[in-house]
Amino acid sequence: MRKLKVKYIGERAVDIPNSYKIFMDVLPEKIYEVLSIENGWYRIIDESEEDYLYPPENFEEVTENEQEIRRAV
Repeated sequence: MRKLKVKYIGERAVDIPNSYKIFMDVLPEKIYEVLSIENGWYRIIDESEEDYLYPPENFEEVTENEQEIRRAV
């Protein structure tokens, strides 16, 4: 079974309405492996080396061709 890989396309900081700004430990354009999908959110290991849930609208699925190109660079 192929693992889902996604590329982060969101911002480093996200405003939470009526709350505060959170800073996410994911890097723009970096590819991450999705460990699981829980309540529609992606569980990934981020730059803190811990696994957290992230909203899928901040990511785009990466095709196998894109993965191969990144490995060659």
